[in-house]
Amino acid sequence: MIIPVRCFTCGSLIADKWDAFSTRVRAGEDPGKVLDDLNVKRLCCRRSLLTHVDIIREVVNYTRPI
Repeated sequence: MIIPVRCFTCGSLIADKWDAFSTRVRAGEDPGKVLDDLNVKRLCCRRSLLTHVDIIREVVNYTRPI
């Protein structure tokens, strides 16, 4: 839903890299190369960014007002 602020495994900050990563991948760049350019070296952090599914826009439609 929402990209986690920190990696679940190592605690490294990853949320600040999400916007750059997603825009560059949507533009057609190789995800591995983008992660290398963003200096994401740990496999756990790479996994968190690669496997994230951004569905927050779809979920917001189904929330009820408070």
